[in-house]
Amino acid sequence: MIYAYSVGAYLLLLIGISVVLGFRVRTQEDFMVAGRRLTWPILVGTLLATWIGSGSIFGGGTLGFEQGFAALWQPAGAWIGLALIYFIAARARRFGMFTVPDLMEARYNVAARVLSTFATIVSYTIIVSYQFRGGGIVLNLIVPGIGEFEGILLTAVFATLFTAFAGLLSVAYTDIANGTIIVTSLVVAVPALARSAGGWAQVRSNLDPSHFSLMGTMSLQEALGFFLPTMFLLLGNANMYQRFFAAKDERHARRSVAGWIVGLLVVETLVIALAVIGSSMPQFRDLEIHAHIIPTVARHGLPVLVGCLLLSAVAAIIVSTADSFLLVPATNLVRDIYQRFIHPNASERRIVWLSRAAVVLLGLVSFGMTQVHERILDAVVAAYTIYGASITPALLAIFLWRRATPAGGTASILAGFTVGVGWELWRFAVLKGEAFPLGVETIYSALLASTLALILVSLFTSPKAPDPTAG
Repeated sequence: MIYAYSVGAYLLLLIGISVVLGFRVRTQEDFMVAGRRLTWPILVGTLLATWIGSGSIFGGGTLGFEQGFAALWQPAGAWIGLALIYFIAARARRFGMFTVPDLMEARYNVAARVLSTFATIVSYTIIVSYQFRGGGIVLNLIVPGIGEFEGILLTAVFATLFTAFAGLLSVAYTDIANGTIIVTSLVVAVPALARSAGGWAQVRSNLDPSHFSLMGTMSLQEALGFFLPTMFLLLGNANMYQRFFAAKDERHARRSVAGWIVGLLVVETLVIALAVIGSSMPQFRDLEIHAHIIPTVARHGLPVLVGCLLLSAVAAIIVSTADSFLLVPATNLVRDIYQRFIHPNASERRIVWLSRAAVVLLGLVSFGMTQVHERILDAVVAAYTIYGASITPALLAIFLWRRATPAGGTASILAGFTVGVGWELWRFAVLKGEAFPLGVETIYSALLASTLALILVSLFTSPKAPDPTAG
């Protein structure tokens, strides 16, 4: 029970911070963009804690167990994407918006706002659903008598109420603690697990050489099928832009990206290393569900104190990602639908309470979606693909291609979303998840449709003038 007590104590600490900060929320800016006063160290912590989620722990754990260090193809997409984001962050803060759909309407039109809002809500509720599943897995492993379903329910209730209380203000500041415990636990756990496995030489001798190769047993097409969805989700990630909008100024927004790059390189590599080392150990080699490798080694492969620290970090990872991915679509519903079309002059108090209600509503929807994908890795790729193909090409064009037109941006979002969702529905409803339609992974078809629509429609239509986002 010591594992359950350690995780419970850490979650109580987060609740305490949230309650204190919740009473400081008075305005829409407080709830949605933390009053626009976040400095770069706080931004680094919240960006890192938000990005590292169940997709990293369970999806990355699955790939690390099965493919070895070739699993780094998935997080490498984010590393490459951040190299470009470094040059965009300051301009994003300069716009001073609340949401990505705000930008879409400013550059394109109202249809782009509505379509990007819809695409974000669909994709982000999928992402939240597998955070809930991840929490259920952890609670099932460490708390006697709690089944996976009950664990999912408890995670959903905690994360939803936590987010609803104080919005980005509490999320950002609790993520300082989350980011610290994530990095610390992994730095301690990897060498400790390697010692338990008999040393690095023993790890290598217990595994097939493919676990230490560039590709593992994957083809280049399969590797890119993990790399590209991650990269395009990162490039268009609404959580990231929301935090840039919350930065104290442009300088702090740009500096936060540099720190985030370093943090991601360290954390994602250590996560994969844990999975690889765990897969080499005889007691875990026949683990039935490969996605469980990291919480399993925390519970059964590490010294108790190190295991408690790692499991607390896993809980932090799940909660921090769930709350951030709940907050964005809730903000979209209130800011981009209610405030934009229904009640533009709503009071600050009403906006804050409606935002809280939207968090609860989307938490319920995400909980209902937890049974759609049996494997977290499948849900990761599906959500990343749908959002990345729908939003990212049109969003990047705001910063990088002045010739993009309102019609082109709108067509891009619509094409990427339609093809992405259609391809996934075809795969699971018709092919039962056994293969991709026409042998082509969803990211290729959806991204091609989105990019072609952006370029071709823009070239054959007139640009909007003047462009309010230029410069």
